[in-house]
Amino acid sequence: MKTTSIAVALLLVAGLITGCSPSDEKQTQAQAQAFVDSHVKEVRPLVMGAHLANWKAANTGKSEDYDKFSELQLKLRQVYSRPDEFAAVKRFKESGQIEDPLIARQIDLLYYGYLENQLDPDLLKQIVELSTEIEKNFSTFRAKIAGEEVTDNKIKQILKTETDSAVRRNTWLASKQVGKEVAGDLLKLVELRNQAARKVGFENYHIMGLTTSELDVKELDRVFDELKALTDEPFAAIKAELDQRLAEMYGVEIAELMPWHYHDPFFQESPLVFGLDLDKYYQGKDVNRLATEFFDGIGLNVESIMARSDLYEREGKNPHAFCEDMDREGDIRILANVTNNEQWMGTMLHELGHAVYDKFHDREVPYLLRTPTHIFTTEAIAMFFGRLSRNADWMQQMLNLSDSQRGEIAKVSTKYSQLQQLVFARWVLVMYNFEKQLYANPDQDLNSLWWRMVEQYQFVKKPKGRFEPDWAAKIHFTIAPCYYHNYMLGELLASQLHNEIVTNVLKLDSDKGVSYVGQAKAGMFLRKKVFEPGAVYPWNEMIERATGETLTPKYFAEQFIN
Repeated sequence: MKTTSIAVALLLVAGLITGCSPSDEKQTQAQAQAFVDSHVKEVRPLVMGAHLANWKAANTGKSEDYDKFSELQLKLRQVYSRPDEFAAVKRFKESGQIEDPLIARQIDLLYYGYLENQLDPDLLKQIVELSTEIEKNFSTFRAKIAGEEVTDNKIKQILKTETDSAVRRNTWLASKQVGKEVAGDLLKLVELRNQAARKVGFENYHIMGLTTSELDVKELDRVFDELKALTDEPFAAIKAELDQRLAEMYGVEIAELMPWHYHDPFFQESPLVFGLDLDKYYQGKDVNRLATEFFDGIGLNVESIMARSDLYEREGKNPHAFCEDMDREGDIRILANVTNNEQWMGTMLHELGHAVYDKFHDREVPYLLRTPTHIFTTEAIAMFFGRLSRNADWMQQMLNLSDSQRGEIAKVSTKYSQLQQLVFARWVLVMYNFEKQLYANPDQDLNSLWWRMVEQYQFVKKPKGRFEPDWAAKIHFTIAPCYYHNYMLGELLASQLHNEIVTNVLKLDSDKGVSYVGQAKAGMFLRKKVFEPGAVYPWNEMIERATGETLTPKYFAEQFIN
C-alpha cells in the first residue's frame, strides 16, 4: 500500500508529465525532491528492519528468524516493484530538468533500483522466499566426515595441515556436500531470476545485474579478457613451483595432484608452502584487539563497531563473515567466527575495511547516498586492509616481532602476495565466466562446465568420475549473484589507492617498508576522498577525484605481477 506522501508526490509528477517546459526546472526539482523524501520515509524503516532481521537470523540459524528477514526483504522489494512510481522516476531521469547534482544522483540510483524490480508480485515473492531458504540451508548445514559433523573452520584447518592424501580427499569431498543439498533449489532460483530479467527487457539476470549496478557488460568482458592474458604466463610459472612443493609435501607425483591438495576448498587462496607458516605468529595473540589497535592508529576508531559485533563461533550461527550497516547512522556490526590465525587476521582487517567505509560517510549526505558509491569500491577498501595480515613490516610492528623474524617473513611475503593475487585473479575468472554462462543457459551440463572452467583458469584437474554440483557449494551464487567480479575490480582499485597514498600522500619514492601502522595521513585520505562522499559521485568519478585517474589495472600489475 502506498503512503499518503508517495501518492501526493505522484500527483505532482502527473503535473510535470502534462505541462513541463524548460522554465519549470525549479518546480521539477522540487517535485523530484518531494518524491525522494516520500520514498525515504517509507523505505528507511524497512531497510533497517531487514538488516536487523538478517543479523538475528545469522546469529541464531532459526527458521522463524529467516522467515522474518524474508518478509521484510519482500516488503522492500515490493516498494521498488510499483510500476507507477517507476514511471515517475523514469520521467524525472529523462526530463533533463534536474540540475541539482544530489537530486539527480538519487534519481539515477532509484531508477536502477526500480528497474530491476519491475516484475509480477508473485514472482518477486518466490525469488525472495527461495533465496532466503537456500541461505538458511547454507547457514545451518554442517558437513560430515566419517559420520561426524565438522565446521567450515575445521575443514579449512585440515586442508591446511593434514599430509595424508586420503584424509585430505575425504575432507575436500565433505566441503562439497552442501552443493548437492542446495543445487536443485539454486537452479530454480536461477530460472526465477532470469524470468524477472526478461520481464524488464534483459536477455538474462547476469546482464541485468551488471547494467543495474552501473557496469558495462562489454567493458567488463574486456577487463577480464585482459586480466586472463596478463596472468596466463605468470600464473603458470608460479603454479608450477607451487605444484612441485605440494607434490613433495604429500609424497605424490605432480601429475597426481588433485583439488584436495590445495589448501582451500576452491583454491581461491594461496597455500602456505614456501617454508613459513604465518599462523604461528598469530597464535596466542588476540586478532580482534590487533585489528582494533591498528585502525585506531590510523585515525579510524572502530571500538563502537567491535562492541556491537558477534565475533566467535557458536552452534547454529552463520559460519562465514560479513559486515552490516544497520541504519546508515553509525550502527555497524561484524559477524565473524574468529580464531587466532593469519586467515582470520586478514578477514577481520577486511571486514573492518567495509565497516570504516560505512562509519565515516558524511552524515549530512542524503540518506540514499549514504552508502559506498559501488559494491566494488567497498570491496577495494576491505582488500586494501586485508592484504596487511601477510605484510612483514605490518606484522613486525603489530606483533612486536624481531628484525630477524621480520626478515624471515619478508623472504617469502612478496612471493606469497604475488601468489595470492594470481590465485585469486584466476579464481575470479572461474566465477565470472561460469556465472555468465549459468544465466545464459542454465539447462546445460553445469557440472561439466564448472570443471572445464576450473581446468582452464586454475589449471586444477577434475577428479576422475566426479559428476556432482560442486559449483553450488559456493554460497555466493545464492546470496550475492552477479557479484564476484566486484572482488577483482576491488583488487585493482586497492592497488590504485595504495599507489596514490604512497606516492602523493606519504610522499615516498617506493612502497618498500610501508605498513600503514600509525599513518594517520593515510586514514584521513581515505576518509575524505573515499568514505565521506558516499555515493554522491558515480564510482568512476569518485576514483578519478581521489587518484587523478579512472580505474586502471596498471598499478595492480606493478604491485603483483611485473
